[in-house]
Amino acid sequence: MAPPEKSADPFRFRRLGKPEEFRQLEQVQSAAFGSDPEGSLTVPLQRALQDNGGLVLGAFVDIHLVGFSIGFLGWDGRRLYHYSHMTAVRPEYQNHRVGLRLKRYQREEVLAMGLEEIRWTFDPLRSRNAMLNVRRLGGRPTSYLSHYYGQMNDSANQGLETDRLKLVWSITAPAALQRLEGKFPTRDEDRARWEASSPIVRTEPGESGIRTPTEVAEPSGPSAHLEIPFDLDLVRQHEPKSLWRWRHAVRDAFRAAYDLHYVVDDFATVSADHERRSFYFLRPAEKGDEDPAEGPVGSTLGPARPP
Repeated sequence: MAPPEKSADPFRFRRLGKPEEFRQLEQVQSAAFGSDPEGSLTVPLQRALQDNGGLVLGAFVDIHLVGFSIGFLGWDGRRLYHYSHMTAVRPEYQNHRVGLRLKRYQREEVLAMGLEEIRWTFDPLRSRNAMLNVRRLGGRPTSYLSHYYGQMNDSANQGLETDRLKLVWSITAPAALQRLEGKFPTRDEDRARWEASSPIVRTEPGESGIRTPTEVAEPSGPSAHLEIPFDLDLVRQHEPKSLWRWRHAVRDAFRAAYDLHYVVDDFATVSADHERRSFYFLRPAEKGDEDPAEGPVGSTLGPARPP
């Protein structure tokens, strides 16, 4: 009998279990974020989470860990959910959709635990993260958290206040299931919505050609869009002085949108005049648009803006 054909898919997804796998997770975290020891996920902590209601999940190529997702059981006083604390992928594997597949696997494990909701936070300026979390998974940003973690010194956060969007992923909701099935608006539909939407953050190209914010307005009409950098790392490299402007413009824009009860319902990258630009799409809140823990979406923005 001929041996079975080897699968072309090099990735395997499973729970971490051995101490050497937990140690690999620390290495992946360092490669992805340049994390300092203050933020490291130690082996004892990983083991404690894995064995006590948490999930420490890995993406492997052979015996090598190339990505992970780590989280724990959450409780907001009304319901149980899984809180996904961190997902990271080695830089050389970040264009292989490992992050998306990790979140899909995390969803399967959370469903097996009898839960239907996963929550986490992410930097609203990171286009790659917004594309995964909002566009591909169908998660719903529910509130804006100003300088959530305080000062952090890893390479991804150094010199930038740690604002975050809180996101709720209802993993059995029809909208999320459609996205998981690959059903998205077309490029033409994204372009049409962008053209028909009111801008909340106005931008123009800086000296290097990279866009920088110039004005923040209130949303209006049935649809609005909120621009963020297409690539925040390029901003850091070529327009570092505009990092602060981007952070505060987007913070003020979300504050204005949530104050007027607009909600984020999608994210897209739009090509215009040979330029790729990234936008959150927003609309006025409707009945049923609420933060499970706090009531209507946008009713809380987390910590007040630092002086």
